[in-house]
Amino acid sequence: MTKLKFSFVILCVLCAFVVQTSSAQNNTVPKPLFDDPVYHGAADPVIIYNKAKKKWWMLYTNRRASIEDSTVQWVHGTRIGIAESNDGVQWKYVDTANVNYRPDAGYTHWAPDVIEHKGTYHMYLTYVPGTFKDWNHPRVIVHLTSKNLKDWNYQSTLKLVNEKVIDASVYKINDTTFRMWYNNEKDGKSIYYADSKDLYNWVDKGKAIAARGEGPKTFYWQGKYFMIVDAWKGMEVYSSDDLLKWTKQPNRILENPGKRKDDQAIGGHCDVIINNGKAYVYYFTHPGRSKANPAPRGSFDDKRSVIQLAELKYVNGEVVCDRNEPVIIQLKK
Repeated sequence: MTKLKFSFVILCVLCAFVVQTSSAQNNTVPKPLFDDPVYHGAADPVIIYNKAKKKWWMLYTNRRASIEDSTVQWVHGTRIGIAESNDGVQWKYVDTANVNYRPDAGYTHWAPDVIEHKGTYHMYLTYVPGTFKDWNHPRVIVHLTSKNLKDWNYQSTLKLVNEKVIDASVYKINDTTFRMWYNNEKDGKSIYYADSKDLYNWVDKGKAIAARGEGPKTFYWQGKYFMIVDAWKGMEVYSSDDLLKWTKQPNRILENPGKRKDDQAIGGHCDVIINNGKAYVYYFTHPGRSKANPAPRGSFDDKRSVIQLAELKYVNGEVVCDRNEPVIIQLKK
């Protein structure tokens, strides 16, 4: 090979490396991943592919962090926010979901979970009948359907263990069996579950996990089922072979503070996406609630929340998560 040809080959290799490096950098997830531009209170995300738009959509609890309030009114009176992304890296605000279930003045919508089945999107939404200053009010889970992920039609209010339930999470076992986990606030905030054959009619089955926690998220990965539960001190991780008997792993994830922007506080109520064999956890943080430098209680910085993203790894039989590690992602439909 002549020196000229050899130099040309080296140049081509270097160009390819630069292109790949640039592409990887372009797909590196920012910190924070998303900050709601209206109220700056994004939380409880769920990620789903919008087939019509050919984009990924994030639906989230849109808590009103920017309003003046010293009670808990700011987490009430909320609408479900929507953001979208082509690849899971850059997200932009779209609107709020048009949920046509509003029987009470000052209605509150919390913690959506969305599943697509046979061309219809199904949302299971926590509904609170008003905007309240305390926690002493009913909370139920309602079923809504949509063809476009933006406009939602009410189907029913689920008959579960009581009317103090929140945070539904639905998993499709097969075409005729679906399982929902949710938080029963009257039973020490433990996790209960219900089964359905069609996503419309649900049969409550009782307690699934006898431990405090909320925002359960179930997924299949590494040959077994996992459930991540928000324990308010990081996330508990459970595993199962049959979706009935759950074993808690010794260590929590997203408990220790991160070092990158707005990620110094514990991670909360998450969604997990399995894509290209990798597992990604979408969670929220209150940046102003870091132990090292907490914001004044009730201030905007104390209430503000953002969405973050990290990759899960499976190491020595445990799910682990390094929130400081850069995440390179390009979600495929």
